[in-house]
Amino acid sequence: MLSSLRSRALHTGTSTKLVSRAFASASGTPPPAEGFMQGVATSKFIKTTKEQCLAHPELASVKNSETQKMNYFTAVNDALATALATDDKAVIFGEDVGFGGVFRCTIGLSEKFGRERVFNMPLTEQGIIGFGIGMAAVGHTAIAEIQFADYVFPAFDQIVNEAAKYRYRSGNEFNVGGLTIRMPCNAVGHGGLYHSQSPEAYFAHTPGLKIVYPRSPIQAKGFLLAAIRDPNPVLVMEPKILYRSAVEQVPVDDYVLPLGKAEVVKEGKDLTVVGWGAQLYVLENAVMEAERRMPGLSVEVIDLRSILPWDRETVEKSVNKTGRLLIAHEAPHTGGFGGEIAATIQERCFLKLEAPIARVCGWDTPFPLAFEKFYVPGMIRCLDEIERVMKY
Repeated sequence: MLSSLRSRALHTGTSTKLVSRAFASASGTPPPAEGFMQGVATSKFIKTTKEQCLAHPELASVKNSETQKMNYFTAVNDALATALATDDKAVIFGEDVGFGGVFRCTIGLSEKFGRERVFNMPLTEQGIIGFGIGMAAVGHTAIAEIQFADYVFPAFDQIVNEAAKYRYRSGNEFNVGGLTIRMPCNAVGHGGLYHSQSPEAYFAHTPGLKIVYPRSPIQAKGFLLAAIRDPNPVLVMEPKILYRSAVEQVPVDDYVLPLGKAEVVKEGKDLTVVGWGAQLYVLENAVMEAERRMPGLSVEVIDLRSILPWDRETVEKSVNKTGRLLIAHEAPHTGGFGGEIAATIQERCFLKLEAPIARVCGWDTPFPLAFEKFYVPGMIRCLDEIERVMKY
């Protein structure tokens, strides 16, 4: 069984060499693949009670549902089980998914629904997505897993030139809207170059795709089900550091959340802060400290949630109110999706801006192992930038 220690046989002429995909550990003992993110358990963005959960207006359709305590990967598993149970044409495939997957997101599904519906694929990302496109093209609901987002690039052509363009090039006679692609992404504390990347901006440049970035178990279940049922190919980016760190009360009933809609998770009047995925919890801590240091400061926090399409209206409305904008994401600064947000808001809100739009991002280097804490846009970097924008 392949795991986070992954091996690929590369053929060069008549020779074969084995390349390992592995995590490094100073002690020699592999750390947990999904890592652990401090502060999530105490976040105000996490719904820890049934009442908090069901009070959310987007969950009105399941307001009478029971809830169950789930971590992020359990919520993903629950969504996948719901999709398989409600859609006879749904299939799940990828590396190790028949065994439960590296992060246990598909555990128990092959036993419950059969190995013809939940099955392993060879270690070939291009093949996985090409297979999914074919399945979707003939009417199946194809749910593909890329084991780590860092390894989606061999499938890049299949996603941007085939899946994204299938409907357009056929004049809407054919489509692969039944294709959903899940991929664990973001920093994990020990992933290094090949288990830490955030590739959303590469795909955001591609008309025909949708991209969603759930921040919590409730969001993970609702957005994954929405992605699976959406009539377009959707990429679901799952911050792997949240798989065990984020725990919420989640409705057990079937529900979806709206793709393309941001959420104001904290209201404020002086500064708008925008992030997505695990970065929301970093921003929450930075905002709390900034408001402590600067009495009277009131910061609005927006979870963008969907990268493509992204909710321009919600961000624009907020910035017209606050006059200031800070965007933070783990992907590198140059070409990161924060640049698209900044350009759009500058066009729409120029006369309302009281300070230059700020971005706090990963640096323009490969993702480092030993220096990860210096690379990611952590709480201190975000706090420093909040103070700079407010003092402008």
